[in-house]
Amino acid sequence: MFPSEPPTPGAQRQGWLERRRDKVRAEIERNRRGEYTVPTWVLAAALALIVGAWLALIILA
Repeated sequence: MFPSEPPTPGAQRQGWLERRRDKVRAEIERNRRGEYTVPTWVLAAALALIVGAWLALIILA
């Protein structure tokens, strides 16, 4: 259960880097399959922009 040697900072960094690469690789594969979704904050910003422009049009007209 415990490693035979204590982990070195370089090995820990390498592990982090490998996990990060795996996450990026998996995300690219999902996007290529068409599973891409727009982040919620982008949708909220677009909605706020549309509502703000609509209100400005009503108030300033």
